[in-house]
Amino acid sequence: MTRVTVWNEFRHEKHNDDVADIYPDGIHTAIANGLEEHGFETHTATLDDPEHGLTQGVLDDTDVLTWWGHRAHDEVADHIVERVHERVLDGMGLLVLHSGHYSKIFKKLMGTSCSLKWREAGEKERLWTVEPSHPITAGLEESFEVPKAEMYGERFDVPAPETLVFNSWFEGGEVFRSGCCYTRGSGRIFYFRPGHETYPIYYQDEIKQVLANAAEWAAPVDGPTPSFDNADPLEDLR
Repeated sequence: MTRVTVWNEFRHEKHNDDVADIYPDGIHTAIANGLEEHGFETHTATLDDPEHGLTQGVLDDTDVLTWWGHRAHDEVADHIVERVHERVLDGMGLLVLHSGHYSKIFKKLMGTSCSLKWREAGEKERLWTVEPSHPITAGLEESFEVPKAEMYGERFDVPAPETLVFNSWFEGGEVFRSGCCYTRGSGRIFYFRPGHETYPIYYQDEIKQVLANAAEWAAPVDGPTPSFDNADPLEDLR
């Protein structure tokens, strides 16, 4: 069974009554529950836990890490970011959600500012599947709608995705690359745009399906371990 650690900043839920009404047990709990419905083993961790809940032992037991943060990116300790970074390079999957685009770990992995346009106006978002053969799209229609969302717009300052799975359109006219796949070292990374804290997006069936598909896709595979050292020849060089 794929083991997923669901990490959440868990600040908005404690300080904003509107968010607490939507996610009384935290965004992390809603995401974890959705993944459990799809058969994943989950563990949750938050910013205020010791070591942000991301000890070496926790990460070593994690196949896929999901990351949601917004108002406290700078409070994530650099040595924890380095710890997560090393695990991704070693093969742990990483799903970066919504405003996690500005997280230290995503910016470190992308090597860019990860900046974008944004607007909070409760407008409709339509996500279009642009790579229908990709496993992250399994069980979805060609497009689906999020009834109310925060707008993100291009330019999104990230490297060109290795695979672009979803594009979003918003009522205000903007478009956005909202489902982006990358590989860093042996680890797979998926950035998924929907998930603003003031809307019940993580209860939506299509969103839960995408996260489950993405966790399955990002999980490490049992492939050969590469070696990086002075190598003896496999053939006779005489």
